Amino acid sequence: MKILGIETSCDETAVAVVENGTKILSSQVASSEEFHKKSLGIIPETAAREQLKSIIPVLDEIIKPFNHLTIDAISVTVGPGLIGSLIIGVETARTLSWLWNKPIIPVNHLVAHLYANFLQFKNIPFPAVGLVVSGGHTELVLLKDHGKITYLGGTRDDAAGECFDKTARILGLGYPGGPAIAAMAAKFQIPNSKFQIKLPRPMLNQDNFDFSFSGLKTAVLRATKANKPYLAWEIQEAITDVLVAKTLKASKKYQAKSILVGGGVAANSRLREKFAKSANVFIPDPKLCTDNGAVIATAAYFNKKFTPWQKIKPNPGLEITDNL
Repeated sequence: MKILGIETSCDETAVAVVENGTKILSSQVASSEEFHKKSLGIIPETAAREQLKSIIPVLDEIIKPFNHLTIDAISVTVGPGLIGSLIIGVETARTLSWLWNKPIIPVNHLVAHLYANFLQFKNIPFPAVGLVVSGGHTELVLLKDHGKITYLGGTRDDAAGECFDKTARILGLGYPGGPAIAAMAAKFQIPNSKFQIKLPRPMLNQDNFDFSFSGLKTAVLRATKANKPYLAWEIQEAITDVLVAKTLKASKKYQAKSILVGGGVAANSRLREKFAKSANVFIPDPKLCTDNGAVIATAAYFNKKFTPWQKIKPNPGLEITDNL
């Protein structure tokens, strides 16, 4: 089964064709990141305008090798995300569904991040604990099977990716913050006894699966006189320590057979290094961690909820456990 996947939840315009949920036949991503570097963050109106320019060229590039008759279904991100951006993808998918007379499958963007693992790995066992960690979300869920997701906890304020972005801005490192912090942290040589500032690991020892990174951001603001490479290293250590500890605790409590990690922050090499010390942890290739159409098509394949195109609507406030 060949599914066309469309993703426009934030600043990427992405389209892909995936066969049977596991084989990428074609994939293209157009990003407006360069525009947002100037403003040190995403401006929703700018993102939507750039997506409006990009969606037809990207779609045309993907469709060229295929006769649309060979496409079996269309999938699209309906939320969560920026409303202007979501509208671009949803209206494109609705139009194609009507023109081609193909079924359409709505996809939850957060769930799709976890399904990036099914593109790369075979026979992932359930139950699984899933960590979605991105610019706007940090959430832990329990996946008992495809389509059976239970919320365990999430961020109470800033998401991990948002904390990376904001602390990078405090340190004058630019945007996006995750790669900028990682690059600066790589310049710090361990051990170095000269630097003793210890940043907080928020909610690390609390008996829940929630996260909070706003206090970490404040602590960095008060420590800006510290050595910049060291401070970047400590920021990265603090964020990744919390993410790994909470996820492993959830896995132990619910006797998970696997751990699935997804989202843009999952591309962070230090996070991947820490998770690598534990068994049965699945993290997709970094290129599959960021927003792309392939993960949308894969999530659709494993959660086939065919919906009339007339009922497909964008939902910027969609929760990870919402039933589409």
